[in-house]
Amino acid sequence: MPTAHELYDQAVDLRDAGDKPAAIVKLEEAVAADPDFAIGHGMLAKLNADIAETEKAIFHAKRVVELEPDDTFSYTALSVIYQRCGKIPEAEHAKAIAQQKEMGLDY
Repeated sequence: MPTAHELYDQAVDLRDAGDKPAAIVKLEEAVAADPDFAIGHGMLAKLNADIAETEKAIFHAKRVVELEPDDTFSYTALSVIYQRCGKIPEAEHAKAIAQQKEMGLDY
């Protein structure tokens, strides 16, 4: 059975070839194999937002934040996903957390 990283690489190839649905399937396999695979959740958030699967996009973006709570970029990415999904107050909140973390403050 392929590893999460191998499945991720296959998903990247599929995405680059323009097949986002197939890339999502591969990424879902990757995060099933390793539920803590943050980069897989991150790409799932982005691709699901691209195809207007907003709840799935938000779920995966939140999972990245859970896995990497000290990473400023995780909150920035969550903010972008929220914005793309039309959830502006949530986007602003995630952005505020990212800015606080960037300044070295706990939110």
